[in-house]
Amino acid sequence: MDRGTCDNEFPVDTSSPVNMHDTPIFTEAITSPASRSLRPPRGIVVLYSAADKPSTHGSRDILADLETIATAQAVAKVLQQHAHWEVRLLPAAHHVEKKLALYPPEDYVVFNLFEGLDCPAEIEIEGEDGYRWDEEARAAFTLQELGYRFTGADGHILALALNKAEAKTVLERNGILTPPWRVFTHPDEVEANNLGTLTFPVIVKPVAEDSSLGINGNAVVNDVASLRARVAYLIERYRQNVLVETFIDGREFNISIWGSPPQVLPLAEVDLSALGSPEKRIVSFAAKWEENSFEYTHTPVICPAIVAKELAERIRDTALRAWEAIGGRRGYGRVDMRVRDEQVYVLEVNPNPSLAPDAGFARAALAAGFDYAHMILNILSFVTEEILVHDSSH
Repeated sequence: MDRGTCDNEFPVDTSSPVNMHDTPIFTEAITSPASRSLRPPRGIVVLYSAADKPSTHGSRDILADLETIATAQAVAKVLQQHAHWEVRLLPAAHHVEKKLALYPPEDYVVFNLFEGLDCPAEIEIEGEDGYRWDEEARAAFTLQELGYRFTGADGHILALALNKAEAKTVLERNGILTPPWRVFTHPDEVEANNLGTLTFPVIVKPVAEDSSLGINGNAVVNDVASLRARVAYLIERYRQNVLVETFIDGREFNISIWGSPPQVLPLAEVDLSALGSPEKRIVSFAAKWEENSFEYTHTPVICPAIVAKELAERIRDTALRAWEAIGGRRGYGRVDMRVRDEQVYVLEVNPNPSLAPDAGFARAALAAGFDYAHMILNILSFVTEEILVHDSSH
């Protein structure tokens, strides 16, 4: 579960390049044989999502956008302090190729934090109507086409994972258990004889959103009428199809994975027991983002999770299989799952999860012995193919 801050607590001067110097935690880079043919980078561009103009819209959804800005500042601060290249912070609303024009791919690597903007559909961005849900993948495709080395997943993985229905189809094809589901394109489709394998209660989500957008205390419903109303609401608000899946009442785990070959970080469990009835025990938008809400303050994360050895092994194995099924080969990701009656259900696979200092991925990395700076440098090393951190004992 990714939780972030909206405070800009890591100011970075972007008016001029910053020359990096080695510090005690940045050991001298050792280039691998595979990367010796590559020209060493001159600098690092920290690319992230930010509107060209400050938003005046009051939507809570924008909290996720603000967290991306704070994360970019935190990452840039680490790189300023511990890397030996110049660092540029580069905000973009979209059209990242224009923003990158001053930073040629032979000279710069990109620390890619671009997610697109989480404005609701009625907000107009640079004259374009409608929610641009695929901008995160589009930015990664652009980086690939321009020849950049960049952190995180490629465009194909991001596009697949963002479409929950397509991702679940891939999981099922690979023999990975996921809750029964179906997609609705219009509320009129919601009829008792048109639910397929769904059984109530069900949880209702926009099919192509992340950060728990559209998931609140009304997300789990118990009858056809409530389902039809929820589908109508989400289609109207997010201008996209709606995924409905059988609600799994069970323990919720977030499994962080990184590197090549992929390695599983310590398991994390979200304790939802304080939220009352089973249908309220969900990781909602409030639980992720609204720091003053009951959901946020009463859903602690236990990492490392307390799990029986045999179950822990099955969780790790399932997470790795799900990550590899989606196409994860390098970079970093998170697999969200629930366990009921010893059955491990994969809910979602999330490439490029939040790297905020207080988010779930950083928590799991810390449990593995990597402080925040070591975590960021390790992720960067996946694309520079240089050993930036020799161990996690500092």
